[in-house]
This record gives sequence, structure tokens and C-alpha cells, in this order.
Amino acid sequence: MSRARKAQAVQLPLTGLSEPGAGALAAWEPERWPVAADWRSLVDGFLASPAGLQLAQFVRARLSGGAVVYPPRPLWALELTALAQVRVVILGQDPYHGPGQAQGLAFSVAPGTPAPPSLRNILRERERDLGVGPGPRDSLQGWAEQGVLLLNTVLTVEQGDPASHATKGWEVLTSAILAALQDRSEPTVFMAWGALAQAQLARVPARHLLLVANHPSPLSALRPPRPFVGCGHFSAANAWLQAQGRGVVSW
Repeated sequence: MSRARKAQAVQLPLTGLSEPGAGALAAWEPERWPVAADWRSLVDGFLASPAGLQLAQFVRARLSGGAVVYPPRPLWALELTALAQVRVVILGQDPYHGPGQAQGLAFSVAPGTPAPPSLRNILRERERDLGVGPGPRDSLQGWAEQGVLLLNTVLTVEQGDPASHATKGWEVLTSAILAALQDRSEPTVFMAWGALAQAQLARVPARHLLLVANHPSPLSALRPPRPFVGCGHFSAANAWLQAQGRGVVSW
């Protein structure tokens, strides 16, 4: 393949599956949450494990108790972005906890939903870094469809209560996902924004690219030691992917 062709943005096939609505989780029914075929064995293994069964029991109990849990399809990131397609990983913490926000993709919100502060900073840095006009303003589904895995460490949350589902079992699954991605030979960019993501990605092998910055939250986006604003991660990722022959992302 010529170098010119390698430089082109890679357009990966869409799943053809409908986008989840902006509602809440109706029930613990993982059999009704599609994932890409090459994630299936990992997900099924987790769901059948003690950690997965414990998580199921916890979420069912919270739903039975009247808790409002987001998002409606917790595994949507694994539905949109197959393991074989992943070129970039952006690791978040847990879903947004406001009504109508979380859709199952880290940092992304449902179309038509005002962008929360962290997402606004991400999109502003994208424009600053790439020198281009406005792109997405809410949902980042277009990134996911190009091989950007938008993965939260914890995949559900209760309304108005951030980190309410932390340490309940999701971390076992997401750690296994990250391990599978790091074990691959395919060169992959890992974006670690904030202390939690950096701790999770502390041992990324040298064949991959690790990009580190503060969390894009207004509380840390401008602070040392690695301000998010000005980090240049979007252009750095594309330059590295292009050099590795993996195309570029149309951010």
C-alpha cells in the first residue's frame, strides 16, 4: 500500500444497529445488549463469573429499590467498536449521572443534549489542536465508528450519584478489555486523561502509544503538571497512526 493511501482516514463499517435512547436502564438484561462478535467471549465470561453475577445482583436490587440507573445500554461502546477495529482507546470514569445524558460511550452524550463541561473542553481542544471548525457537539458516535473505543471504567451509574456503581464489578470487565487491547500486536493509541485512567494504563507496552494529560474537567484541564488544554492529543494520535500504517481518525 502506498504511503499516500495509508494517510487517508480509515472509514470502518458501521454496525447498522440503532442508537440507544436517552432514557434509563429498564432492567438487567445483558442478553439484550448487543456487542461485536469478537468481544462476545470476553463479555460472556465476565457475566458468568462471580464478579459478573455479583454485579447483576447489585444492579437488579438497585432497580427494584427504585434507583434510576444510566445508561440504557451499558455495553454500547463494545457494540459500536469491535476489538479488531480499535485504533484509539479513550478511557473515562463512569457515565454521566444527569437525566438524558449517558448513552454508553465515555464522555459522549445523547444527540441534542447540552455538552457537559468535560466534553466541551474535549471538543475545544480538538478544534484548537487540529485548527478546524466545529465538529461534533454532543454524541461522539462518529468517533466510535472509526475505531475509537470510548470506554468507561464503570459502565453504569445512578441518577445524581457519581461513582455509585464503582467497585461493584464492572472494573473486572473493563480491566480485561484493556488487557486484551494491550496484548494485541496492532499498534494502538491509549489516551489517559486524569489520575484514574493513568493508573489503569500505567503499563501500556512500548509498541503502543500512551498519551497522558489531566482530566478535561474544568477543575483540572488547565492545571499542571499536564494541562489537558493544549495537550495536542488528537494530532499526535493521527500522526502516530499514520506512521504505523493504520490511517487517521476524522475527529
